[in-house]
Amino acid sequence: MASRLILVRHGQTDYNYAGRIQGASDIPLNEAGLAQARAVGESLAGDKGITAVYSSTLGRAMATAEAIAAPHGLEVSSDARLRERGFGDWEGLTREEIEKGWPLEFALWRAGVSSGLEKARVEHRADVARRFDAACREFSDRHETGTVVVVAHGAAISLGLSAMIGAGQGDFYGLASMGNCHRAVVEVRRAREGAGWVRLTSLNLPPDFAAAQ
Repeated sequence: MASRLILVRHGQTDYNYAGRIQGASDIPLNEAGLAQARAVGESLAGDKGITAVYSSTLGRAMATAEAIAAPHGLEVSSDARLRERGFGDWEGLTREEIEKGWPLEFALWRAGVSSGLEKARVEHRADVARRFDAACREFSDRHETGTVVVVAHGAAISLGLSAMIGAGQGDFYGLASMGNCHRAVVEVRRAREGAGWVRLTSLNLPPDFAAAQ
């Protein structure tokens, strides 16, 4: 199995800049996001241990992943399980607009509660955590050695990472969402008994933070 995974959030989009919920909407990188993608690609170019790059199927993640994969001569493999948490009727809206239109559901969401959001068709936190965790386990098992890069989204990474470290299936709130093109690094535990199959070593590293050589 791979010894390490690097989880990277995609670069900035116009929705990010405007404070609008993206969810499963396929919003492309803006100019700032493209520059961030180039920066994180350059910062990871010297990491000779990278053997594979996986990405969410959404364009903003794929474009970021391609910037990381190119210096290593790798192709990006896409996986729908890495997609962002679906926010249903809230996608494209600001938090202020959501609070005005769905005051009860907004309060539940901000409190971290998944139940009660069915009216707005928001994906359950535990479902996101499970699918992301399962995908990363498969990626790790697929590669005997080296480092696997996984490019995805803010909520998906936070929820999936919580499951990966054994902190619960969507009911842990101790990990803040990472900034655009920021990354987390986890080491894969050889013995997977008990809670958590990875150990978190770094969180929210900026795009221009050079990888260890």
